[in-house]
Amino acid sequence: MRICLVYDCLFPHTVGGAERWYRNLAERLAAEGHEVTYLTRRQWPRGADPDVPGVKVIAVAPGLPLYVKSGRRSVTEPLVFGAGTFLHLLLRGRRYDVVHTASFPYFHLLVAALLRPLNRYRLVVDWHEVWTRAYWREYLGRAGAAGVWVQRLCLRVPQRAFCFSRLHARRLAQFGLRSEPTVLEGEYAGSLDGKERRTALPMVVFAGRHIPEKRAPALIPAIARARERLAELRGKVLGDGPDRGEVLRLRDELGLHDVVDVPGFVSSEQVEESLGSALCMVLPSRREGYGLIVVEASSLGTPSVVVRDPDNAATELVEEGVNGFIAESASADDLAGAILRVHEAGPALRESTAEWFARNSERLSLAHSLDVVADAYRASVRS
Repeated sequence: MRICLVYDCLFPHTVGGAERWYRNLAERLAAEGHEVTYLTRRQWPRGADPDVPGVKVIAVAPGLPLYVKSGRRSVTEPLVFGAGTFLHLLLRGRRYDVVHTASFPYFHLLVAALLRPLNRYRLVVDWHEVWTRAYWREYLGRAGAAGVWVQRLCLRVPQRAFCFSRLHARRLAQFGLRSEPTVLEGEYAGSLDGKERRTALPMVVFAGRHIPEKRAPALIPAIARARERLAELRGKVLGDGPDRGEVLRLRDELGLHDVVDVPGFVSSEQVEESLGSALCMVLPSRREGYGLIVVEASSLGTPSVVVRDPDNAATELVEEGVNGFIAESASADDLAGAILRVHEAGPALRESTAEWFARNSERLSLAHSLDVVADAYRASVRS
Protein backbone atom coordinates (compact mmCIF):
# COMPACT_ATOMS: atom_id res chain seq x y z
CA MET A 1 0.00 0.00 0.00
CA ARG A 2 0.94 3.64 -0.46
CA ILE A 3 0.61 5.35 2.91
CA CYS A 4 0.99 9.02 3.82
CA LEU A 5 1.62 9.88 7.48
CA VAL A 6 0.95 13.49 8.47
CA TYR A 7 2.32 15.06 11.65
CA ASP A 8 4.15 18.35 12.19
CA CYS A 9 6.87 16.77 14.35
CA LEU A 10 9.46 14.07 13.66
CA PHE A 11 11.40 12.11 16.28
CA PRO A 12 14.16 12.65 17.37
CA HIS A 13 14.22 16.20 16.01
CA THR A 14 11.23 16.80 18.29
CA VAL A 15 10.80 14.53 21.32
CA GLY A 16 7.51 13.24 22.67
CA GLY A 17 5.19 10.25 22.80
CA ALA A 18 3.31 11.07 19.58
CA GLU A 19 6.60 11.72 17.78
CA ARG A 20 7.85 8.27 18.74
CA TRP A 21 4.55 6.71 17.71
CA TYR A 22 4.72 8.10 14.15
CA ARG A 23 8.43 7.39 13.77
CA ASN A 24 7.93 3.77 14.83
CA LEU A 25 4.81 3.44 12.68
CA ALA A 26 6.65 4.78 9.62
CA GLU A 27 9.61 2.46 10.06
CA ARG A 28 7.41 -0.59 10.70
CA LEU A 29 5.29 0.05 7.60
CA ALA A 30 8.37 0.61 5.44
CA ALA A 31 9.98 -2.60 6.74
CA GLU A 32 6.84 -4.50 5.71
CA GLY A 33 7.25 -3.27 2.14
CA HIS A 34 4.73 -0.43 2.07
CA GLU A 35 5.52 2.81 0.28
CA VAL A 36 5.58 5.36 3.12
CA THR A 37 5.66 9.16 2.89
CA TYR A 38 5.91 11.30 6.03
CA LEU A 39 4.71 14.92 5.80
CA THR A 40 6.06 17.21 8.52
CA ARG A 41 7.62 20.62 9.06
CA ARG A 42 11.35 21.15 8.61
CA GLN A 43 13.25 20.35 11.83
CA TRP A 44 16.72 19.74 10.39
CA PRO A 45 19.25 21.83 8.40
CA ARG A 46 18.59 22.25 4.70
CA GLY A 47 20.40 19.60 2.72
CA ALA A 48 20.57 17.22 5.69
CA ASP A 49 18.94 13.80 5.66
CA PRO A 50 16.13 13.44 8.26
CA ASP A 51 17.23 9.77 8.35
CA VAL A 52 14.10 7.61 8.58
CA PRO A 53 15.06 4.30 6.92
CA GLY A 54 12.86 3.41 3.97
CA VAL A 55 10.60 6.44 4.45
CA LYS A 56 10.30 9.48 2.18
CA VAL A 57 10.19 12.47 4.53
CA ILE A 58 8.83 15.68 3.00
CA ALA A 59 8.91 19.04 4.77
CA VAL A 60 5.73 20.79 3.64
CA ALA A 61 6.27 23.74 6.00
CA PRO A 62 9.21 25.66 7.48
CA GLY A 63 10.47 24.93 10.97
CA LEU A 64 8.34 27.48 12.80
CA PRO A 65 8.33 27.28 16.63
CA LEU A 66 5.66 25.05 18.13
CA TYR A 67 5.19 27.24 21.20
CA VAL A 68 4.89 30.93 21.97
CA LYS A 69 6.62 32.53 24.95
CA SER A 70 3.76 31.70 27.32
CA GLY A 71 4.30 28.00 26.63
CA ARG A 72 1.04 27.65 24.71
CA ARG A 73 0.89 26.10 21.26
CA SER A 74 1.40 28.57 18.41
CA VAL A 75 -1.58 29.24 16.14
CA THR A 76 0.58 30.32 13.20
CA GLU A 77 2.50 27.04 12.90
CA PRO A 78 -0.61 24.81 12.49
CA LEU A 79 -2.05 27.15 9.85
CA VAL A 80 1.20 27.13 7.85
CA PHE A 81 1.53 23.36 8.21
CA GLY A 82 -2.08 22.93 7.14
CA ALA A 83 -1.46 25.05 4.04
CA GLY A 84 1.60 22.97 3.13
CA THR A 85 -0.36 19.75 3.62
CA PHE A 86 -3.15 21.12 1.41
CA LEU A 87 -0.75 21.90 -1.42
CA HIS A 88 0.92 18.48 -1.22
CA LEU A 89 -2.33 16.50 -1.14
CA LEU A 90 -3.88 18.64 -3.85
CA LEU A 91 -0.98 17.86 -6.20
CA ARG A 92 -0.10 14.32 -5.11
CA GLY A 93 -2.96 12.98 -3.04
CA ARG A 94 -4.03 10.48 -5.70
CA ARG A 95 -0.78 8.62 -5.09
CA TYR A 96 -1.95 7.42 -1.67
CA ASP A 97 -4.23 4.60 -0.62
CA VAL A 98 -4.30 5.78 3.01
CA VAL A 99 -3.65 9.14 4.67
CA HIS A 100 -3.00 8.63 8.39
CA THR A 101 -2.83 11.79 10.45
CA ALA A 102 -2.76 13.03 14.02
CA SER A 103 -5.88 14.96 14.92
CA PHE A 104 -3.97 17.81 16.58
CA PRO A 105 -3.34 20.58 15.57
CA TYR A 106 -6.44 20.05 13.41
CA PHE A 107 -6.00 22.20 10.32
CA HIS A 108 -4.07 19.56 8.38
CA LEU A 109 -6.80 17.03 9.28
CA LEU A 110 -9.49 19.32 7.86
CA VAL A 111 -7.39 19.69 4.72
CA ALA A 112 -7.03 15.92 4.35
CA ALA A 113 -10.79 15.48 4.83
CA LEU A 114 -11.57 18.23 2.32
CA LEU A 115 -9.40 16.67 -0.41
CA ARG A 116 -10.39 13.05 0.19
CA PRO A 117 -13.36 13.01 -2.28
CA LEU A 118 -11.00 14.29 -4.98
CA ASN A 119 -8.19 11.84 -4.22
CA ARG A 120 -10.19 8.84 -2.94
CA TYR A 121 -7.77 7.81 -0.21
CA ARG A 122 -8.90 6.37 3.12
CA LEU A 123 -8.55 8.70 6.11
CA VAL A 124 -7.20 7.34 9.41
CA VAL A 125 -7.00 9.67 12.41
CA ASP A 126 -5.20 9.30 15.75
CA TRP A 127 -6.87 11.14 18.62
CA HIS A 128 -4.10 11.38 21.20
CA GLU A 129 -6.26 13.80 23.19
CA VAL A 130 -9.77 15.24 23.14
CA TRP A 131 -10.14 18.52 25.03
CA THR A 132 -13.20 19.58 26.98
CA ARG A 133 -14.87 22.96 26.55
CA ALA A 134 -13.58 23.99 29.98
CA TYR A 135 -9.98 23.13 29.06
CA TRP A 136 -10.22 24.99 25.75
CA ARG A 137 -11.47 28.06 27.60
CA GLU A 138 -8.62 27.84 30.10
CA TYR A 139 -6.03 27.27 27.38
CA LEU A 140 -7.09 30.01 24.93
CA GLY A 141 -9.46 32.25 26.88
CA ARG A 142 -12.30 33.56 24.72
CA ALA A 143 -10.65 32.07 21.64
CA GLY A 144 -11.25 28.66 23.21
CA ALA A 145 -14.72 28.68 21.64
CA ALA A 146 -13.05 28.52 18.23
CA GLY A 147 -10.96 25.57 19.42
CA VAL A 148 -14.11 23.72 20.52
CA TRP A 149 -15.71 24.37 17.14
CA VAL A 150 -12.68 23.22 15.12
CA GLN A 151 -12.26 20.06 17.23
CA ARG A 152 -15.95 19.21 16.83
CA LEU A 153 -15.71 19.78 13.08
CA CYS A 154 -12.77 17.35 12.91
CA LEU A 155 -14.76 14.77 14.86
CA ARG A 156 -17.60 14.90 12.36
CA VAL A 157 -15.61 14.10 9.21
CA PRO A 158 -15.77 10.43 8.07
CA GLN A 159 -12.69 8.66 9.41
CA ARG A 160 -11.23 5.50 10.91
CA ALA A 161 -10.44 6.71 14.42
CA PHE A 162 -7.86 5.49 16.90
CA CYS A 163 -7.13 6.74 20.41
CA PHE A 164 -4.76 5.65 23.16
CA SER A 165 -6.81 5.63 26.36
CA ARG A 166 -10.26 4.83 27.66
CA LEU A 167 -10.59 8.45 28.80
CA HIS A 168 -10.35 9.80 25.27
CA ALA A 169 -12.43 6.99 23.77
CA ARG A 170 -15.29 8.11 26.01
CA ARG A 171 -14.80 11.73 24.99
CA LEU A 172 -14.79 10.87 21.30
CA ALA A 173 -18.20 9.29 21.67
CA GLN A 174 -19.46 12.09 23.91
CA PHE A 175 -18.33 14.90 21.60
CA GLY A 176 -19.74 13.57 18.35
CA LEU A 177 -17.52 11.00 16.61
CA ARG A 178 -19.81 9.14 14.23
CA SER A 179 -17.95 5.82 14.33
CA GLU A 180 -16.63 3.57 17.08
CA PRO A 181 -12.99 4.42 17.94
CA THR A 182 -10.40 1.71 18.48
CA VAL A 183 -8.28 2.05 21.62
CA LEU A 184 -4.60 1.30 20.97
CA GLU A 185 -3.15 0.48 24.36
CA GLY A 186 0.41 -0.16 23.25
CA GLU A 187 3.15 2.33 22.37
CA TYR A 188 6.10 0.63 24.06
CA ALA A 189 8.79 -0.28 21.51
CA GLY A 190 11.37 -1.87 23.83
CA SER A 191 11.97 -5.45 24.84
CA LEU A 192 8.92 -7.22 26.25
CA ASP A 193 11.20 -9.20 28.56
CA GLY A 194 11.98 -6.10 30.56
CA LYS A 195 15.45 -4.77 31.29
CA GLU A 196 18.14 -5.48 33.81
CA ARG A 197 16.98 -4.06 37.11
CA ARG A 198 19.29 -1.84 39.13
CA THR A 199 19.35 -0.98 42.79
CA ALA A 200 17.46 2.25 43.27
CA LEU A 201 19.33 5.42 44.15
CA PRO A 202 17.57 8.07 46.28
CA MET A 203 16.76 10.04 43.15
CA VAL A 204 13.53 11.00 41.38
CA VAL A 205 13.44 11.62 37.63
CA PHE A 206 11.22 13.70 35.35
CA ALA A 207 11.57 13.22 31.59
CA GLY A 208 9.56 15.29 29.14
CA ARG A 209 8.93 18.69 27.65
CA HIS A 210 9.00 21.66 30.00
CA ILE A 211 5.60 22.99 28.98
CA PRO A 212 2.82 24.22 31.29
CA GLU A 213 0.67 21.10 31.15
CA LYS A 214 3.62 18.85 32.13
CA ARG A 215 4.19 20.94 35.28
CA ALA A 216 7.91 20.15 35.50
CA PRO A 217 8.52 23.01 37.97
CA ALA A 218 6.22 21.26 40.48
CA LEU A 219 8.89 18.64 41.04
CA ILE A 220 11.33 21.10 42.61
CA PRO A 221 9.33 22.11 45.72
CA ALA A 222 8.18 18.48 46.02
CA ILE A 223 11.81 17.35 46.29
CA ALA A 224 12.49 20.07 48.85
CA ARG A 225 9.50 18.90 50.92
CA ALA A 226 10.40 15.22 50.66
CA ARG A 227 13.99 15.96 51.74
CA GLU A 228 12.63 17.04 55.12
CA ARG A 229 12.15 13.32 55.79
CA LEU A 230 14.56 11.82 53.24
CA ALA A 231 17.60 14.08 53.38
CA GLU A 232 19.60 12.16 50.78
CA LEU A 233 16.94 12.53 48.08
CA ARG A 234 18.10 14.06 44.80
CA GLY A 235 16.39 14.91 41.53
CA LYS A 236 17.00 14.91 37.80
CA VAL A 237 14.77 16.95 35.47
CA LEU A 238 15.36 15.88 31.87
CA GLY A 239 14.09 17.71 28.80
CA ASP A 240 13.64 21.32 27.82
CA GLY A 241 10.97 23.85 26.92
CA PRO A 242 9.40 27.17 27.90
CA ASP A 243 9.19 26.27 31.61
CA ARG A 244 12.89 25.40 31.95
CA GLY A 245 13.66 28.87 33.29
CA GLU A 246 11.10 28.38 36.07
CA VAL A 247 12.59 24.99 36.92
CA LEU A 248 16.03 26.60 37.28
CA ARG A 249 14.64 29.56 39.24
CA LEU A 250 12.90 27.34 41.78
CA ARG A 251 15.96 25.13 42.09
CA ASP A 252 18.14 28.09 43.00
CA GLU A 253 15.50 29.78 45.16
CA LEU A 254 15.08 26.62 47.26
CA GLY A 255 18.82 26.05 47.57
CA LEU A 256 18.81 22.84 45.52
CA HIS A 257 21.45 23.74 42.95
CA ASP A 258 23.66 20.85 44.05
CA VAL A 259 20.70 18.51 44.56
CA VAL A 260 18.68 18.73 41.33
CA ASP A 261 20.34 18.18 37.96
CA VAL A 262 18.72 19.92 34.96
CA PRO A 263 20.80 18.80 31.95
CA GLY A 264 18.26 19.54 29.18
CA PHE A 265 17.61 17.03 26.42
CA VAL A 266 19.78 13.92 26.65
CA SER A 267 20.09 10.74 24.58
CA SER A 268 17.63 7.87 24.86
CA GLU A 269 20.38 5.82 26.46
CA GLN A 270 20.88 8.46 29.16
CA VAL A 271 17.13 8.64 29.80
CA GLU A 272 17.04 4.87 30.27
CA GLU A 273 20.09 4.95 32.54
CA SER A 274 18.51 7.64 34.70
CA LEU A 275 15.13 5.91 34.89
CA GLY A 276 16.66 2.54 35.66
CA SER A 277 18.52 3.77 38.72
CA ALA A 278 15.81 6.13 39.99
CA LEU A 279 13.74 5.63 43.11
CA CYS A 280 10.77 6.60 40.94
CA MET A 281 9.73 8.48 37.83
CA VAL A 282 7.58 11.51 38.64
CA LEU A 283 5.18 12.87 36.01
CA PRO A 284 3.24 15.82 37.47
CA SER A 285 1.30 16.38 34.22
CA ARG A 286 -2.24 17.62 34.34
CA ARG A 287 -2.85 16.44 30.77
CA GLU A 288 -1.61 13.27 29.09
CA GLY A 289 -3.09 11.41 26.16
CA TYR A 290 -1.27 8.21 27.11
CA GLY A 291 1.81 8.36 29.36
CA LEU A 292 4.42 6.22 27.60
CA ILE A 293 7.10 7.17 30.13
CA VAL A 294 5.17 5.20 32.80
CA VAL A 295 5.49 2.02 30.73
CA GLU A 296 9.16 2.72 29.97
CA ALA A 297 9.90 3.18 33.67
CA SER A 298 7.98 0.01 34.55
CA SER A 299 10.01 -2.01 32.04
CA LEU A 300 13.05 -1.16 34.19
CA GLY A 301 11.29 -2.03 37.45
CA THR A 302 11.01 1.66 38.35
CA PRO A 303 7.70 2.78 39.91
CA SER A 304 5.92 5.93 38.77
CA VAL A 305 4.19 8.82 40.50
CA VAL A 306 1.46 10.54 38.46
CA VAL A 307 -1.23 13.08 39.37
CA ARG A 308 -4.96 12.51 39.45
CA ASP A 309 -6.52 15.00 37.04
CA PRO A 310 -9.58 14.90 34.75
CA ASP A 311 -7.37 15.26 31.65
CA ASN A 312 -4.61 12.84 32.67
CA ALA A 313 -4.89 9.46 30.95
CA ALA A 314 -1.53 8.38 32.42
CA THR A 315 -3.38 7.37 35.59
CA GLU A 316 -4.79 4.42 33.59
CA LEU A 317 -1.25 3.01 33.51
CA VAL A 318 -0.63 3.15 37.26
CA GLU A 319 -2.04 0.49 39.54
CA GLU A 320 -1.93 2.02 43.01
CA GLY A 321 0.72 0.36 45.18
CA VAL A 322 1.65 -2.10 42.42
CA ASN A 323 3.70 -0.08 39.92
CA GLY A 324 3.51 3.30 41.62
CA PHE A 325 1.18 5.82 43.23
CA ILE A 326 -1.30 8.47 42.12
CA ALA A 327 -0.89 11.80 43.90
CA GLU A 328 -4.11 13.73 44.48
CA SER A 329 -2.58 16.95 43.18
CA ALA A 330 0.70 18.44 41.99
CA SER A 331 1.19 20.30 45.27
CA ALA A 332 4.51 19.90 47.04
CA ASP A 333 2.82 18.02 49.89
CA ASP A 334 0.97 15.54 47.66
CA LEU A 335 3.88 14.83 45.33
CA ALA A 336 6.32 14.53 48.23
CA GLY A 337 3.93 12.20 50.02
CA ALA A 338 3.74 9.90 46.98
CA ILE A 339 7.54 9.92 46.58
CA LEU A 340 7.95 8.98 50.23
CA ARG A 341 5.42 6.15 49.85
CA VAL A 342 7.61 4.75 47.07
CA HIS A 343 10.64 4.98 49.35
CA GLU A 344 8.82 3.29 52.21
CA ALA A 345 7.62 0.46 49.96
CA GLY A 346 11.23 -0.37 49.18
CA PRO A 347 12.43 -3.22 46.95
CA ALA A 348 9.05 -4.96 47.12
CA LEU A 349 7.50 -2.18 45.02
CA ARG A 350 10.23 -2.50 42.41
CA GLU A 351 9.57 -6.23 42.27
CA SER A 352 5.83 -5.75 41.82
CA THR A 353 6.47 -3.05 39.19
CA ALA A 354 8.52 -5.51 37.15
CA GLU A 355 5.79 -8.13 37.57
CA TRP A 356 3.17 -5.60 36.45
CA PHE A 357 5.17 -4.94 33.31
CA ALA A 358 5.57 -8.66 32.61
CA ARG A 359 1.80 -9.20 32.91
CA ASN A 360 0.91 -6.25 30.67
CA SER A 361 3.84 -6.01 28.26
CA GLU A 362 2.15 -7.72 25.31
CA ARG A 363 -0.97 -5.56 25.63
CA LEU A 364 1.12 -2.39 25.94
CA SER A 365 3.56 -3.22 23.15
CA LEU A 366 3.94 -1.09 20.07
CA ALA A 367 3.89 -4.25 17.93
CA HIS A 368 0.38 -5.08 19.11
CA SER A 369 -0.93 -1.62 18.20
CA LEU A 370 0.83 -1.64 14.84
CA ASP A 371 -0.78 -4.97 14.00
CA VAL A 372 -4.19 -3.42 14.69
CA VAL A 373 -3.39 -0.39 12.53
CA ALA A 374 -2.08 -2.51 9.63
CA ASP A 375 -5.24 -4.63 9.72
CA ALA A 376 -7.33 -1.44 9.62
CA TYR A 377 -5.42 -0.23 6.55
CA ARG A 378 -6.07 -3.48 4.72
CA ALA A 379 -9.75 -3.51 5.67
CA SER A 380 -10.26 0.12 4.62
CA VAL A 381 -8.65 -0.39 1.23
CA ARG A 382 -10.76 -3.51 0.55
CA SER A 383 -14.02 -1.78 1.53
